[in-house]
Amino acid sequence: MNSNSDIQIAGDILEVLHLLQPAREHPATVAEFVGLARSVAADRSQWAHLVQYDAVSRWYHRLRTGPGYEVWLLSWVPGQRSGLHDHGASSGVLTVLEGELSEHTERGTRALGAGAQRVFAPGHVHEVVNDSLEPAVSLHIYYPGLTDMPMHSSQSALSTAAAQNAVPA
Repeated sequence: MNSNSDIQIAGDILEVLHLLQPAREHPATVAEFVGLARSVAADRSQWAHLVQYDAVSRWYHRLRTGPGYEVWLLSWVPGQRSGLHDHGASSGVLTVLEGELSEHTERGTRALGAGAQRVFAPGHVHEVVNDSLEPAVSLHIYYPGLTDMPMHSSQSALSTAAAQNAVPA
């Protein structure tokens, strides 16, 4: 094996226990929140029995909380949408568990199938929509816990995006 480094590890690094950091009880980094979302998604026994579908509005259930964060389970029947919004001071991880969702932002539309994840920073303006013909289920982690979800009109969001992308003359 060629390497530009003089240092190589022989054997299984996972056998060197003193080099491994113990897993945290609660996530503290973006990568750990993404990992939490993936582990919850992979364990259907944590969420599948809770899912309900509501034809009138999106259904949601707070699945768990930890120090400063919340995990939410949402269901979406065809045609349901979140409305254009941001999450105030909260960052988040959105994971599609079942079905398909679309995320609309000033940059365009992104299709999100089962297993897709989106990580977003505070102030990220988007709309999530079930444009498909089948129900969908998603998992949302917010840090800090969601206390504010300002709604935006399409016109004001487009004006803001245009102003941010404008090139000075």
